[in-house]
Amino acid sequence: MNKVGPRILIIIPAYNEEKSIGVVVKSILCNCPGVTVLVVDDGSMDYTALQAKAAGAKVISLPQNLGIGGAMQTGYLYAFYNDFDIAIQIDADGQHKSEELSKLLEPLKNNEADLVLGSRYIEKTTFKSTLGRRIGMVVLSTLVSVLARQRVHDTTSGFRAVNAKVIKLFAQEYSTDYPEVDSLVLVRKNGLRIKEVPVEMEQRLAGKSSITPMKSAYYMTKVSLALFIRSMR
Repeated sequence: MNKVGPRILIIIPAYNEEKSIGVVVKSILCNCPGVTVLVVDDGSMDYTALQAKAAGAKVISLPQNLGIGGAMQTGYLYAFYNDFDIAIQIDADGQHKSEELSKLLEPLKNNEADLVLGSRYIEKTTFKSTLGRRIGMVVLSTLVSVLARQRVHDTTSGFRAVNAKVIKLFAQEYSTDYPEVDSLVLVRKNGLRIKEVPVEMEQRLAGKSSITPMKSAYYMTKVSLALFIRSMR
């Protein structure tokens, strides 16, 4: 029997997101019938896993908190070993709009890219960020653009879709610490294509960001060093 369309896996890394995860999963299944939703419960201490299952998602519960990198690589391994054609990363806090998934899928289906990045910065949107974050974004964008030899605006966006080539690559190699930026350079170093598409993002449904000014400075320093080390390999 011929496949009707690509097999699509939505990967949602989640840590203590019981207040928002059910809404996120239900929204995806409503707006994108036929996809498989996988919630990687990253050692949560609340009812994230139960809420995700109740909403209709498959769930992998990690025995301890591995961070976003470990959670996402778990998802990519699942996608690789279960022969998915496309994998899409979505945050568990409700910031990413499931109605905009088609924007990420179209370039992959048309073979225009291997990784499609949902960007807040290539067109004017309603998204607002602090001055410190905007400065950091400019620095990271410049650094990644130089190393990747391609202009990339929204380097930290967690709203992204990849094809089978990138699924295989990320299943084999994926940064465990702040991976969003590093993975873009990894994709380009392997001769694969990146495309940015404009998206709108919402406010968090629950909770608040853990990123403080001190953590932002630490993040900038650490990710910059990691990128330089990768470029030297």
